[in-house]
Amino acid sequence: MPYFKDGAEVEQYLGGVFRKAADTPEGEKLAAADIDLQVYYSDPDAKVLIKMRQPKLEVVDGGENEDADVKLYMPSDIGDKFWRGEYNLAVGLAKGQVKAKGPVAKILKLVPLTKPLFPMYREMVAEKDGAAA
Repeated sequence: MPYFKDGAEVEQYLGGVFRKAADTPEGEKLAAADIDLQVYYSDPDAKVLIKMRQPKLEVVDGGENEDADVKLYMPSDIGDKFWRGEYNLAVGLAKGQVKAKGPVAKILKLVPLTKPLFPMYREMVAEKDGAAA
C-alpha cells in the first residue's frame, strides 16, 4: 500500500518540503541553480513543478512546464524515501527506478543541497507517521 493516500498528499509533503525550504539558506542555494525541475509522481499520481530561480525558489503543485530543464519520473514512495534520507537518487537513476529527461548532472549536483532538508521533511511527516502506527 502506498504511503500517500492521494495526489494532494503527495503535493502537500513532497512539494511542501521545497516550499518550506524556500526561506532557508539551502533554498537560496537551490534557487541559484537557475533551472525548472518538473517531477512526475505515480502511485498515487501527482506532479510538482519546482522553479529554482532567483530571487526565490517557487513550487507549483499540479504545475507543469513542458520545457522544464529537468524532468524526473518516480513512484511517490521513492520520493518519500529520498526525503527521509533512505534513498540514493543516483543509484535509482542507474537502476531505472527513477527516470530522467534533461541534464541529469545538473540535478545530481543539487542533491547534496537537499540533505539539510531531510530533518525538515521527517518533521513534516512525523504526524502522518504517528497516525499510521
